[in-house]
Amino acid sequence: MTATVRRPSRVAKLPPRERVLDAAEELFRSEGIRRVSVQAIADKAETTKMAVYRHFATKDALVAEWLRIVAADYQAAFDRVEADHPGRPGEQIMGLARFIAEGLPAISHRGCPFINSLAELPDRAHPARQVIEEHKARQTRRLTAMCVEAGMADPDQTAAHITFLLEGAQVSTQNGSIDQVGDRLLRIVEGIVESHASPAPGRDGRDRPKGQ
Repeated sequence: MTATVRRPSRVAKLPPRERVLDAAEELFRSEGIRRVSVQAIADKAETTKMAVYRHFATKDALVAEWLRIVAADYQAAFDRVEADHPGRPGEQIMGLARFIAEGLPAISHRGCPFINSLAELPDRAHPARQVIEEHKARQTRRLTAMCVEAGMADPDQTAAHITFLLEGAQVSTQNGSIDQVGDRLLRIVEGIVESHASPAPGRDGRDRPKGQ
């Protein structure tokens, strides 16, 4: 009779804090924040409720830390497009639009974690809600800076317009109201960027060499 060898699970190989965060992320995304108990997170992480509280004083603190990680992924997208397209703000803005468009299939199944969390956290003093609001404010500042660098006449308004599009695309994907959301989003943002592009020298008769 051959003995069965039990292999350690992938979860068990992670450090305890990361196990808790991974379990919390999966449960919060699939079931929502309020429906998930600390005990359920502990079970998913293959640990104990007491161990969860050793790393996170409260469930609210765990929710806030999960959303900080999600926000960091979005901020990293800004870092990548700035590094990939230095000095080309129009291409940076299109890179952000592509980042959102490529993430839409996942949103169609589970929804945007920020939108979902805001719906469950009406108290603006909640630490997790503050994480979201700070992230969104930082995101708007960075997008506005790109619009300024691109020489757009009204960078604040243009950044607001693009933000409405990016966030509206996520909501439309989640509720299934519009088809081909990613392609439509990219075409609309491209139109905005191109409409604000500076004309090439001489295109309108200015900046041409004398005598022409």
